Amino acid sequence: MHDTFGLAFVLSSTAGVHGDEHHHSRPLRDSATDVNNKAEQSAKEDAAYWTQLGQQLLFDELAKQRINSQAKNIILFLGDGMSISTVTAARIYKGQKAGKTGEEEQLHFDRFPYAALSKTYCTDIQVADSACTATAYLCGIKTDVDTLGLDVNVIKKNCSTQIDPANQVDSVMTWAQAANKATGIVTTTRVTHATPAGAYAHSANRDWEDDYAQSFDGVDSNTCDDIAEQLVLNSPGKNLKVILGGGRTYLTPTTTTDPETQEAGRRRDGKNLIDQWLTDHPTGKYVTTRDELVNLDVAGTDFLMGLFSPSHMEYFLESSAANNPTLEQMTRAAIQMLQKDANGYVLLVEGGRIDQAHHDGRAKLALEEAFQFDLAVAAALNLTNSDDTLIMVTADHSHTLSINGYPKRGNDILGLVGNAASDLKPYTTLSYANGPGYANSFSGGERQDLTDVDTTSDSFLQPAMVPLATESHGGDDVAIFALGPQAHLFQGVYEQHYIAHVMSYAACIGPGFTFCNNPANPPSTTAIPPSTPSSSSRIGVNRSLGSISAFKSCVWIQRLLVSVFTR
Repeated sequence: MHDTFGLAFVLSSTAGVHGDEHHHSRPLRDSATDVNNKAEQSAKEDAAYWTQLGQQLLFDELAKQRINSQAKNIILFLGDGMSISTVTAARIYKGQKAGKTGEEEQLHFDRFPYAALSKTYCTDIQVADSACTATAYLCGIKTDVDTLGLDVNVIKKNCSTQIDPANQVDSVMTWAQAANKATGIVTTTRVTHATPAGAYAHSANRDWEDDYAQSFDGVDSNTCDDIAEQLVLNSPGKNLKVILGGGRTYLTPTTTTDPETQEAGRRRDGKNLIDQWLTDHPTGKYVTTRDELVNLDVAGTDFLMGLFSPSHMEYFLESSAANNPTLEQMTRAAIQMLQKDANGYVLLVEGGRIDQAHHDGRAKLALEEAFQFDLAVAAALNLTNSDDTLIMVTADHSHTLSINGYPKRGNDILGLVGNAASDLKPYTTLSYANGPGYANSFSGGERQDLTDVDTTSDSFLQPAMVPLATESHGGDDVAIFALGPQAHLFQGVYEQHYIAHVMSYAACIGPGFTFCNNPANPPSTTAIPPSTPSSSSRIGVNRSLGSISAFKSCVWIQRLLVSVFTR
């Protein structure tokens, strides 16, 4: 036997050391069903299938080339709380919605050519929140928990340190506007919530979304602008060309009523910031429903504000009674608005309710929100060109969701694993380390029997080990997926604030080192013409076929590998 590649593979088994007890907890299965399933699987997924798939993936990777040019546009997709386990579960959920087993499915951003990991801790906390992380990936620095757009010298809930210019840091939106680029934010949360606020606000407390919230901390709103005021009255917020999300009542006074729910506004200072925005943007358009958004006259609108709920937008699975646009529809509208600008744009799109569904312990809602988030990514891919648009998909922090046990292939991701536990009761594939789902874990010192419980219902709380009113964040690394110019700068494990520096470099914005002032780059770079749409499993890899040398190399390698596998 020939060792063609000069590689030696050593296979070892630990069964003889540890015994077989580690395998006894696997669920019992029906042998007749397993035989039928095995025969069907063997016909589809034999050695030839996996070899061909492995080779295709290898060729895709070998054909991949960097897009080493300036990014005209940048879109940052932020899945709030979208841990790696959430990505995996959402991928399976997506596949099972389409009638597949699910594990083999791909999210649209799974196919991006570059990926990395982001370390999410903040300067004073091991497991981060959405404020200090937003400051990291949008402003390029790490800071303290619960604070926005301020460095580590800020004192939480201290107004004087908030308004001190020495503590304030600019965001990528400020950098983009200074370069005459259009900017926008899209979210399914309130537009004043932590993630979108990181794009425009300086706040010593992320909860200071309006003057009413500030009053609980004894803050003088005339001295310290709340987050909603900063969005409408200050730069860069007032210069955003697109603002889409929820949170109407945080911008309106108590003397007004919400058009949807009739509840009063929250502001005690009498300011109607929506009216103020309209006054300041006479060529702008304010919308409150899906119908108004999808029928928007994009060409005749210079600025767009859409506030579709009094607070956070409804979960997708609970939005049938609301006339809300989907995240995909908001993303489409935002890109159509911003791409009118000849100088390019920077857009932040947040799937914010992934996080909140996890906090509620409702994994199904979180996975549906992640699925909707993936549809928004697909919309952006359809509307942009990877030659000039850098698209990144990442998360701000993790959650405690786990995918566990030994469920068989194709088992409902929201379902049960068989009677495999020592108490002979089934358990869910998905569970949380803590949260309100504790009620579905234990009762009277014994584990709950979920045999007759519909664990796939929208309202089911996945079991949790530690009783908490709301499930907590997790501290593990999160993924970064990247496509487009300078996407190759994401190939490793990075501090989270590195993301902002890559955006700055790629788009030639901000005060740091950029592609445009890098002496190693040619003075003028012409974008590569679009390639023929690829049938590859990874987006953008066929770009390299424009290079004859790369093509010849790939052909040579392919012939070598085929000869090896056919011996």
